[in-house]
Amino acid sequence: MGAAVPSRPLRQGQAEKRSAIMAAARELFVRDGVDRTSMDAVAARAGVSKRTVYDYYGDKRGLLLGVVVDAGESLVASLRTALDTHLSDEADIADTATLERALTEFAVEIGSSMLGSSDYATTVKLISENRTLLPELEQHPLSSAPEEALAERIAHFAETGLLDADDPRLASDHFNALTTLLAWNNWIPGEPARAEVRDVMTSGVHAFMRAYGAR
Repeated sequence: MGAAVPSRPLRQGQAEKRSAIMAAARELFVRDGVDRTSMDAVAARAGVSKRTVYDYYGDKRGLLLGVVVDAGESLVASLRTALDTHLSDEADIADTATLERALTEFAVEIGSSMLGSSDYATTVKLISENRTLLPELEQHPLSSAPEEALAERIAHFAETGLLDADDPRLASDHFNALTTLLAWNNWIPGEPARAEVRDVMTSGVHAFMRAYGAR
């Protein structure tokens, strides 16, 4: 088993080393693959000793986990910011029409930032290629954090009578399938996020509201 990602506070020098190791490992893992990336190569790219890399992450699997978690935390932070901007309790949402507009703006922001996000691309690529190496991700808080954050907002709007959603978590999954996942599946990696992302998100949110909007 690999070492867990350090949870104790890091001094400035330690934080800089950790950041350099993360950046180097992420670049090499994505470019060359995990199997073909050596700890020596990561240490050399980061400008630290191999011993330092092992001290922080234990082994390559621990380093891979660190990279995935680091990228995932960045994505969740962006999601929460978008939720606070468009769907907070203070947002001017009084009926299903204003809720649909708010959900659309939220989806467009998430979709556009996702398609241009190296964090998202890194997370998807490394998890899809190395899932068997990272069984702890199945139980990691990050594995469900995005859906749960959106589900909390859906539950709120169900309570206010704007949505009919007996199962907010299922509704969250449906929302993601109709919006962000559809946009990702239609996107060609390496290309900038296209203007069509707004059309995908707008139609996806409209379908969601037809299914879940209060009658």
